[in-house]
Amino acid sequence: MQHDSVAIVSGGLDSVTMVYDMITRGRTPHLLSFNYGQRHKKELTYAGMVAKYFSLKWDVVDLQGLTHLISNSALTNGPNAYKGGEKVEGITIDVPEGHYAADNMAATVVPNRNMIMLAIAAGVAVNFQYEVVATGVHAGDHDVYPDCRPEFIDAVAQTIGLATEGFGNWLTDPNVEGQITVLAPYITWSKADIARRAFEVGVPLHNTWSCYKGDAVHCGRCGTCVERLEAIDTAKKQMLMKYPNTETVWVDNTVYNDSEFWKGEIAKSKTRQHMPLEDNAL
Repeated sequence: MQHDSVAIVSGGLDSVTMVYDMITRGRTPHLLSFNYGQRHKKELTYAGMVAKYFSLKWDVVDLQGLTHLISNSALTNGPNAYKGGEKVEGITIDVPEGHYAADNMAATVVPNRNMIMLAIAAGVAVNFQYEVVATGVHAGDHDVYPDCRPEFIDAVAQTIGLATEGFGNWLTDPNVEGQITVLAPYITWSKADIARRAFEVGVPLHNTWSCYKGDAVHCGRCGTCVERLEAIDTAKKQMLMKYPNTETVWVDNTVYNDSEFWKGEIAKSKTRQHMPLEDNAL
């Protein structure tokens, strides 16, 4: 099989949908995943599932040597972990629960994660002579994660272009000028848009992993679970409007410890958005 691109795939809903999308559009991506010591490293199992399903090349880059250097995050800091680069016994930064746009979700920011991953992916692209590096960042992450914003993607695309200039002379498109292209197809999409696309291209949702807690099943209460459940619910409603009487088609067989919590969090968020200004200031 001749691969033509490299796709950064965590095993989550966004990146797995992106792989299905790329396949649908005629691409054959080499999947690249990263073990950076994340609490929810079981997501990598799901990245492996999609690679196996499509018989795609898949590599996991081991970045665990960096874990103690990027440890001020709920995703990379467990019991007896690190604080400020120093190992400290008995501390932990818990994965926050609640609405995915809440201030406490800043605790899940891993320093410069996407920059690190994209830089490595660009090196892989040069080495294997791929034209494209793809990432599944989306609009729902813009508020919390600075390295998911369009400005960042534009800047890193330019940087990768400069860093790989001259090494991409296998490219046939004269407009590319021998540079690697960074593809971020969902950069302006909401999570619901991605969930709808997942339904459209046939992604088995239960074969994707979103939960930041990394337990046996999705918790249903952390920010990513709340975002996932709301997005899938919205996507189902949109698909039913487009294709009436197809309730049994648009299903999510993912197991959640709590499949109702998200509804209350979304309702509370909408209430806060409509509070009078003077109350909101409190």
